[in-house]
Amino acid sequence: MAYISQADKAKIANQIKPLLKQFGLKGSLSIQNHSTIVLTVKSGAIDFIGNYIEADRNKSYAKNMSEDQVAYIRKTNNIRVNTYWFQEHFTGVAKEFLIKAIAALRSAGWYDNSDAMTDYFDVKYYIDIKIGRWDQPYTVST
Repeated sequence: MAYISQADKAKIANQIKPLLKQFGLKGSLSIQNHSTIVLTVKSGAIDFIGNYIEADRNKSYAKNMSEDQVAYIRKTNNIRVNTYWFQEHFTGVAKEFLIKAIAALRSAGWYDNSDAMTDYFDVKYYIDIKIGRWDQPYTVST
């Protein structure tokens, strides 16, 4: 059963704080339901929302987002990052940050021995990255 402790969160925080500073971002770490470490990026120099929309428009392998979906994302100014498929949805410095952030979030002994074919799920803890929140939109600072 997935579980993350406050000690694990402290280890991760020691790596996330310098990473946020390096990329000029403000964010916070939290634990949700004792099983998920959540990195919430609140503001910064990287335009994650614009990068996400632009990367989606440039992909050729799947159906792009509709104009209504794009308008909703721009209106709410928050997204949740799929930590398994983020490489296809971000480019440049946004992708570089996410690669390093996910590595840091996995630094507290994270493992994944899951086997979906046999309906067996075994992870140390889950990882979630939010760009903005539903009640606090992400802001790009210059």
